[in-house]
Amino acid sequence: MTIRRVGIVAKHNLVAASEHVSRLGAWLEERGLTVVYERETLALTRSAGARSRTASRDELPGEVDLIVLLGGDGTLLAVAAAIAKACRDIPILGVNFGSLGFLTEIRIDELTASLESVLEGTATFDARAMLAADVSRKDARVDSQVVLNDVVFTKGALSRMIELSVSVSGGFVTCVKADGLIVASATGSTAYNLAAGGPIVHPMVDALVLTPIAPHTLTNRPVVIPGQAEVEVRPGGAADEVFVTYDGQTGYTLHEGDVVRVRKSDLMLRLVKAPTRSYFEVLREKLKWGER
Repeated sequence: MTIRRVGIVAKHNLVAASEHVSRLGAWLEERGLTVVYERETLALTRSAGARSRTASRDELPGEVDLIVLLGGDGTLLAVAAAIAKACRDIPILGVNFGSLGFLTEIRIDELTASLESVLEGTATFDARAMLAADVSRKDARVDSQVVLNDVVFTKGALSRMIELSVSVSGGFVTCVKADGLIVASATGSTAYNLAAGGPIVHPMVDALVLTPIAPHTLTNRPVVIPGQAEVEVRPGGAADEVFVTYDGQTGYTLHEGDVVRVRKSDLMLRLVKAPTRSYFEVLREKLKWGER
């Protein structure tokens, strides 16, 4: 993999990253690389000139060979969606400026060493499976999304409970009566799924997770299913009070009769691995395992 153009993205209005963005841009240019700033990110640095190359977040994946991201997991999810939309296979080097950061696992003091390993071709990458979601209405596809973490069905503000008919690979599973339902990838198992009581699934495991949110029936538990399965969700009852959201970034109200089908996408997302920590070390650090 040859890196000639590097995109820089920071969380919007992340003033704490300003100095690091400036240093990063200068460091890359000193090595003869073309730097492309996300437009909002450019405002964080004073060292970049007026002629600095910029692109919108959606345009950036089509302009670069690598994206360096300074922020939290939410910023990474937005960039991952842009990469999937552009159908590009470019890695993300995520530097954690968030409060948790399962995806942006590289610390700021590891940035230079991590970048050098990528440029030298010695870096290790995690290939993360993504989810593809298609929404059909009256037998016509009305929307398609590719996400990294999860597709979530939740209730409206005035709804006490929703009903969802769930099938897996054509076979009926159950009618979920709950506050909602999470369909998560293995990577997404440490996101909303974890907060809702779902299992942690190692990101290299080929699996999907179905986790009900506050189910009415206490025996309705999370289920891990094969990664090649297709999940079909149909709203029941007050369908106009069921919302679907994608990675917590976008969403909308489902209509009566809508069908949402979720499967593993053909696209993968590559993340630069932290140079000194394994996945389980990251879990121990983020979840404070073993601390009193």
